[in-house]
Amino acid sequence: SFAYFTIKDRLPQILTRVIDTLHRHKNEFFEEHGEKGVEAEKRAISFLSKLRNELQTDKPVTPLEDELPDAALWNQYLDYQRNLPNGNGEPSWFQSPWLYIECYMYRRIHAALAQNPPIDNFDVFKEGKAQSFFESQEAVIALCTYFQELLKNIKDLDEKQLQEELFKLLQVSLWGNKCDLSFSAGEDSSQKSSPLQSLKDMVPYILVNDMEKVWSLLVNAKKNRTERSNVRVDIILDNAGFELVSDLVLADFLLSSKLADEVYFHGKSIPWFVSDTTKHDFNWTIKQLGSANHMWMSRCGINWEGNLKKGVWVFCDHIFWTLPHDFSSMSEVAPDLYAELQKSNLLLFKGDLNYRKLTGDRKWEYSVPFHQALNKFHPAPLCSLRTLKSDTQVGLKPGQGEQIQASEPEWMVSGKYGVVQFDAGL
Repeated sequence: SFAYFTIKDRLPQILTRVIDTLHRHKNEFFEEHGEKGVEAEKRAISFLSKLRNELQTDKPVTPLEDELPDAALWNQYLDYQRNLPNGNGEPSWFQSPWLYIECYMYRRIHAALAQNPPIDNFDVFKEGKAQSFFESQEAVIALCTYFQELLKNIKDLDEKQLQEELFKLLQVSLWGNKCDLSFSAGEDSSQKSSPLQSLKDMVPYILVNDMEKVWSLLVNAKKNRTERSNVRVDIILDNAGFELVSDLVLADFLLSSKLADEVYFHGKSIPWFVSDTTKHDFNWTIKQLGSANHMWMSRCGINWEGNLKKGVWVFCDHIFWTLPHDFSSMSEVAPDLYAELQKSNLLLFKGDLNYRKLTGDRKWEYSVPFHQALNKFHPAPLCSLRTLKSDTQVGLKPGQGEQIQASEPEWMVSGKYGVVQFDAGL
């Protein structure tokens, strides 16, 4: 399975890169922290080398030994895996659910640093995320320019034109999800050219296209809003870099077109899956844009800084997003987060990991309804914008998946296909 290839090849590659990154920063740690920094770096590397060995030799999964706030939840989850009636007792690296073991590796990487001050706040993936952003400059400029031109006459657009623009920016955000560093094991995955030019050619690759449903939900919410009730959209973010910029443009469009009054962004509280967005990445990206020497890029950055100051944009993170649980257990494990999401008119879930957690990462029949696969996770109407990079997919028409499978055996993991998949909830 693709899961096997991931654990066997991709994850050890990612660990090797992490170890290499720490090696390369040795002098910097020494300059900042003296001998203590170098000692911490050595300890972190030895911890990570041991981790890589455990993975490659299929050792049993061990409980977390750190004192971090989520350690108890992780260890409870390990007990749950040990006691599954259809499991094989002791979970090991190759004898465990893929979603669990992949998340577990990133949590162990975090522990390697968190347990070794003074380098405990070092993000081993930060460089890759920054590089991916800079390598996507042309695409970022093209998107910011397009958007700033659009803003000049957004007030004059009729409903049909607004809908067209929303669909365009939803698609840019969808295909922005191709830029995923964990998928390429940290190799270059930047967006080189403007995605706007190729949107028409990409439409046939959207396997489920519920953009109309998203539009009518937003338009109805706008019509039914009262003075006391704001229309709120939440975006559960995926990758930093170009994808994040495409999400920010979409969010700004929702405000500027008055389809939403406020947008909440949900990111990761620790470095995750190589390129996932943390609070630092979010703020850094907006600052980079604001200080760019390109007029429209800096205009975007400055406006977005303003949205955060005014409180119409809010960034939040929560430990639940970096736990191994799928979303159907959110109401139980993180009732505070579930209650927060219930305040939203529309939840936009970006990317593959969120899709795997929405659907429990099971090997569903392709035609199982999305609503069923969500397994009672319905805090609010939701939509998944995801390019396929793992072998779970639901909500297809009968025969649709089988037909593609016949000519393209790798269709579920190539990032070539996408979905804009909506569920109205209860």
